[in-house]
Amino acid sequence: MKSNVIKRHIKDSLKSLRRNGWMSVAAVSAVTVTLLLVGIFMALLLNINHISTQVENDVRVRVYIDKNTTKAQQASLKKELKALPSVDKITYRSSNQELDSIVGTYGSQWKMFSGDQNPLNNVFLVDTTSPKATVNVAKKAAKLKYVAEASYGGNTAKKLFQTVDAIQRGGLAFTILLLFVAVFLISNTIRITILSRKDEIRVMRLVGATNAYIRWPFLLEGAWTGLLGALLPILAVDIAYGLVYRSANLSTAANGFALYASMPFLLWLDLAIALIGVIIGALGAVVSMRRFLRI
Repeated sequence: MKSNVIKRHIKDSLKSLRRNGWMSVAAVSAVTVTLLLVGIFMALLLNINHISTQVENDVRVRVYIDKNTTKAQQASLKKELKALPSVDKITYRSSNQELDSIVGTYGSQWKMFSGDQNPLNNVFLVDTTSPKATVNVAKKAAKLKYVAEASYGGNTAKKLFQTVDAIQRGGLAFTILLLFVAVFLISNTIRITILSRKDEIRVMRLVGATNAYIRWPFLLEGAWTGLLGALLPILAVDIAYGLVYRSANLSTAANGFALYASMPFLLWLDLAIALIGVIIGALGAVVSMRRFLRI
């Protein structure tokens, strides 16, 4: 396509936006509302997946060592644990460290169990190469000598993995649904604009204009509509996300799980929203034009 033809199409599309006035405002408004929902949901979904991955990776096997096990026997047990498939890292925690953790969480009344009164076991914390490998590692560790018990959260861990999978599948399905709704809203809004110009289209067909020549200005108009409609959602999502991220209670939980850092996360999210706006705007225009370009 020649550059002068491209310039003419761009000029016609921008002129059409101005000429249609409130019709264009309605189309941009439909895009704005839809992309605002899409942008908010994308930010939520991506961060839920991010935090879910952190939670998954934080699941570990707790191997409780038998009482009165010597240091040499503990060292032997550690080697056996390290040799198990899917074991990544092993951390030792003494019974005193375990008690200190309980005191810090539940209060000083638990200090009465310090010293010889401490009923807790020494523990090996076993990190696995894959969160879902914790189940098999726990079962194998429980059979080793000098092991009193091996736990991995049991049903809690299984429910966690199922919840993460459900969030990912449900989130993807809902995002696709939102995009279909967006295309539907935009195509119907732009169809109203095209209906007001159907006589113009017929005249262009009569004088020999090709379908592609007629379609390009409307396609560009749809793309401009999508891009303009993406500006407010981008601004709103950026401001809202910045406020949420800077909030200590929301950006970093007490357990250390955190949201994506504002940059470059917002940059990629903004580009995605803008690109989605342009694509669905252009697609909506193409869908709307089909009935008018049939031979």
